[in-house]
Amino acid sequence: MSIDSAIPKAYDPKSVEAKWYDFWLQKGYFKPAIDKNKEPFTIIMPPPNVTGELHLGHALTSTLEDIMIRWHRMRGEPTLWLPGRDHAGIAAQVVVERQLAGKNQTRHQLGREKFLEKMWEWMNEYGRRISDQHKRLGASCDWSRERFTLDEGPSKAVRTTFVRLYYKGLIYRGERIINWCPRCVTALSDLEVDHKDVKGHLWYVRYPLAGEDGYITVATTRPETILGDTAVAVNPQDERYKELVGKKTILPVIGRQIPVIADEVVDRTFGTGAVKVTPAHDPVDFDIGQRHNLPTINILNPDGTLNENAGPYKGVDRFACRKALVSQLEKDGLLVKIEPHSHAVGHCQRCGTVVEPWASKQWFVKIAPLATPAIKAVVDGSIKIIPERFSKVYLNWMENIRDWCISRQLWWGHRIPVWYCEYCHAQVVPERETPLADPTKCPKCGNVDLAQDPDVLDTWFSSALWPHSTLGWPEKTGDFKYFYPTSVMETGYDILFFWVARMILMTQFALGDIPFKTIYLHGIVRDAKGQKFSKSLGNGIEPVEV
Repeated sequence: MSIDSAIPKAYDPKSVEAKWYDFWLQKGYFKPAIDKNKEPFTIIMPPPNVTGELHLGHALTSTLEDIMIRWHRMRGEPTLWLPGRDHAGIAAQVVVERQLAGKNQTRHQLGREKFLEKMWEWMNEYGRRISDQHKRLGASCDWSRERFTLDEGPSKAVRTTFVRLYYKGLIYRGERIINWCPRCVTALSDLEVDHKDVKGHLWYVRYPLAGEDGYITVATTRPETILGDTAVAVNPQDERYKELVGKKTILPVIGRQIPVIADEVVDRTFGTGAVKVTPAHDPVDFDIGQRHNLPTINILNPDGTLNENAGPYKGVDRFACRKALVSQLEKDGLLVKIEPHSHAVGHCQRCGTVVEPWASKQWFVKIAPLATPAIKAVVDGSIKIIPERFSKVYLNWMENIRDWCISRQLWWGHRIPVWYCEYCHAQVVPERETPLADPTKCPKCGNVDLAQDPDVLDTWFSSALWPHSTLGWPEKTGDFKYFYPTSVMETGYDILFFWVARMILMTQFALGDIPFKTIYLHGIVRDAKGQKFSKSLGNGIEPVEV
């Protein structure tokens, strides 16, 4: 046989790489042995979402981690690269719901059980694809230790952490202003909202005074929320309105009387210096409402249409209502003028829908007490961030952190482990000592009829536990004792707050220890428009094809 016929003129990766990767797996080269005489090197893979195939952004992550892993493995260190996948609550559910919509079906028509079957079908299909793609890229992971956020082990960690936070008073249920996506029909955390500058308008509207001539004019960027107003507010130092404080005005269209109140938060230079107060649909107004004991009137349905509190606009879409209401105000002689006005508007990061601030009863994690040790870990050098400039960004965010809304009105995810008594309506949480056991009766009245909270936890709650839940915690497994804390957390800089900071927060609480020694942040692979590659956007390039 000639040399020319034995060696192909061009390198063909398909005929070569699969053979050698299988050889490596068969020989167990990627599986570390625990050697207590040596210090291990550990990377827990950032788990790709099961929303579709991997793209070049994942290939970048995989390549950088593989370089580190192979280097330390060649140095003779027990080296673990643990792979996994994330159930991606909102994102994955949106994808499957879109598929159902193509068949003129909804999840509510299927019911929770049947819908979750569809979700698991999707997860099994794309979970395998994601693993196969990593293998084709040559990622030298220990596949025997692969984890999924809804696996039994990580699920135990989620349940245990929730219960412990609850009994420490760090998880609570309360009515607060949250971000609501009418398309995904769920609450969002602040981090899941993209604020975009939008060229909108400022509408100036007259509110007639009750029982006398005259009116007070307010300016608003969202005229449809007039229907939920419960006061007009002015600054107490504003001489123009001192005589009006304490009087009543008549709410346009609805005709309800609402008070004129004084509050320091009102900016005298914005609009007319008088603002409408809608506690159910604005975070600043909600705080004003709490200070002045104002009623909170929600005017929205979960899908973004108006509810019965909107009077004649019940059932109308929020933006159609805006148009119709402005037209009515003009007919009634209450619309003074309209000015162009650019302002930041929140959009759902997953689907791009304009989100609504909404006073809603949700579950929250009280973050401030958790932030102190998380700040200290970076300040004292226990955790090193590379590039170093991101340390300042991290600390600034941690020092100004707000409570974390962790409940999602979804079906795909970890169900919130709280039950409600059907008789006395008490909140029932599993016992602190036995967090994995479902409660069987109400501790207050003894009733056995309990209904579990229908919501699930934010996806980032489970992934915040990833460094230790993947190694077997809350059990003191051999892997956990040896490979924890991990060595490096390597990921994109864009999820420093979504994920990396939350891992530090939750690990410090659960274990009183750091989750990793070094955070290595890489840049973002973007498309021709400057958008980052995203499975949700569908603009990714499949790395195996390249």
